[in-house]
Amino acid sequence: MDLSGLSGLDSNYTSAKTDATSATGNALQSSLKNISSNSSEEELKGVIKDFESYFVEQILKEVKDTFTSDDDEDSTMSQYKDMYMDQAIELVADEVVDQVGENYTQQLYEQMKRNLNMTE
Repeated sequence: MDLSGLSGLDSNYTSAKTDATSATGNALQSSLKNISSNSSEEELKGVIKDFESYFVEQILKEVKDTFTSDDDEDSTMSQYKDMYMDQAIELVADEVVDQVGENYTQQLYEQMKRNLNMTE
């Protein structure tokens, strides 16, 4: 199988990965800016869960990078593998937050309610 035509995708993949990370961070900031003392419990908890998922995702990516080899970093196939691994990590992070993050989510929720002077 000839993959020589894919060699130009290296810089496109790196650029797209950086753009996606930046877009996720911007989306989180935007969501947080929309939270006020008038926000509902569902809106506030949604933003908190998004933040938690992003945080867990970044931790999992660092763990993956610690245990993987840099030998194949230049190959196009390795970049495709990384792209799919990043998507899998996002799904795992969401599941981790949903399955075991309830106590932390509740603590963040209570703290944000106090900071925003939200009443029941």
